[in-house]
Amino acid sequence: MKKWLLTLVPVLFVLVTVAQSDTAYPYKRFPTVPPFSLMQADSSVLTKDNLKKGPVLLMFFSPSCDHCQHQVSDMLKRINDFKHVQWVLATYQPFEEMVEFIKTYDLAKHANIKVGRDTKFVLPPFYHIQSLPYLAVYNKKGSLVNTWQGNVPVDTLLKALE
Repeated sequence: MKKWLLTLVPVLFVLVTVAQSDTAYPYKRFPTVPPFSLMQADSSVLTKDNLKKGPVLLMFFSPSCDHCQHQVSDMLKRINDFKHVQWVLATYQPFEEMVEFIKTYDLAKHANIKVGRDTKFVLPPFYHIQSLPYLAVYNKKGSLVNTWQGNVPVDTLLKALE
């Protein structure tokens, strides 16, 4: 009986400890726009505090990623449907590639689109990003609505932003 009890107590202790540990990724534990710091093409820094009130579409991308290019292209075709949404496009790739991406898609002409380099590599571990593009949608109160890895139909994004 004592041997059985001596075996059971440590097992129960381990089970209770594992059950109490929070294994959720940070974006699930903190479902608001994360505190990012992005270096923009003009060398200014974009932070969460610089965003306008309203819905936010955050996209982590690579300028050379075909899927990312298609996602941005599809979204730009419906730019009028996104007028009320602040876009934040973040990349970890070299600054020059980011600048070229902005020029290729003429993103600077859209006041609601901000593009920056995640120089501190904050977003990939926060969202546990495994594939690109990675999109996160926040409502006008700043609460997370949904996240996606890979391309997302524009209608799906717009429905999440309602």
